[in-house]
Amino acid sequence: MPDPRIKNDEQYEALVDKGYSKEKAARIANTPNAGRKGGEAATYEDRTKKEVYEQAKKVGIEGRSKMNKAELIEALRNN
Repeated sequence: MPDPRIKNDEQYEALVDKGYSKEKAARIANTPNAGRKGGEAATYEDRTKKEVYEQAKKVGIEGRSKMNKAELIEALRNN
């Protein structure tokens, strides 16, 4: 039975099958526009610290308020 907290069940299952943790797969599958391709987002380095911080907040990075921009970027890429 599908989990009602997961917005994109198909993507969630595919990510878990690839070896992602259930938490990370759920976070990705629940992002707005999950599964859509063709984004024109700037790299993290090209964004301001505030923009990177807001992205970290959106995906639930803990301890983000004490991180500098480089640490936020690393946490986003490795979470």
